[in-house]
Amino acid sequence: MSDASTVSLPTPAELRATHPLDAALTSNIAEHQETIHRILRGEDDRLLVVVGPCSIDDPRAALEYAERLVALSDEVSEQIVPVMRVYVEKPRTTVGWKGLAYDPDLNGSGDMTKGLALSRELMGRVARLGLPVATEILQPMLAPYLEDLLSWVAIGARTTESQLHRELASDLRAAVGFKNATSGDVQVAIDAMQAAAHPHQRFALDADGRPVMQQSAGNPNTHLVLRGGHGEPNYQASHVRAATKALRDIGQNPRLMVDCSHANARKDHRRQSEVMLDVLAQRQSGENNLVALMLESYLHEGKQRLNPGALRYGVSVTDACIGWVSTEHLIKTAAERLA
Repeated sequence: MSDASTVSLPTPAELRATHPLDAALTSNIAEHQETIHRILRGEDDRLLVVVGPCSIDDPRAALEYAERLVALSDEVSEQIVPVMRVYVEKPRTTVGWKGLAYDPDLNGSGDMTKGLALSRELMGRVARLGLPVATEILQPMLAPYLEDLLSWVAIGARTTESQLHRELASDLRAAVGFKNATSGDVQVAIDAMQAAAHPHQRFALDADGRPVMQQSAGNPNTHLVLRGGHGEPNYQASHVRAATKALRDIGQNPRLMVDCSHANARKDHRRQSEVMLDVLAQRQSGENNLVALMLESYLHEGKQRLNPGALRYGVSVTDACIGWVSTEHLIKTAAERLA
């Protein structure tokens, strides 16, 4: 990398030109988006499951995971709509590796030109396999490079309160899930849903990298994500009832997602199964507002220290994940219970 303090990056238009989408893929992505919208509107009673690695560190392992998920999707498609997590940015409490888009070589070199290209290429390959693509958007300037590939977007617990992210969500075609705050406060995410539903005049970059004033239309396809807070879960029936009541009271979509990881699993990746089974039991008891789940899952269980040159294939370098065997078992179990 140059010693200069700035390095030129490709514009969104340049990156899209080198990694284009054909008409068939664009149509498929639109169909994936509409399927998710229908689930959120209560017009499709299948369970939405956003599943995949905590973060993408190795595109080769991610593609192997995607191929396995495609095969599993075919088996459970009557009851479940799997969406693959392709998270190329990671929030950091202090400092640390920020994701594939920022540091694709995992060594601090910060080759963002390479990271952007790898991120777009990987998302395109996953979408071409037939999977809807999900990601969390941390940096609003990244959105124009990738948004045409996305079927579902997360706004994380640390950014749900951000006006910039609410305005960005108002301009996306993909459904957007707002996570409750790290404190467990759900009202922050409900406020975000209200804000994103409205049109906004926002600062943005056009496809050629020029700053523009962009008029957003407002996004009617947002929802709440319960992820627990301060180490305490909030997926139990009492929490779900309170959240859906709060949403209904202000005329917002009461259908929501439970993130089975983070505080809901008390930061123990193995407890994601407990959370998922509890949510399934609530659905079976008639809680129709529980329409979606999120799982952190990779090829192999656990996590590893970021040590370039000595990394185990298919093991997370950020949060610990459940392995593929457990993932497949959980999703098949869910399909059987929902049949």
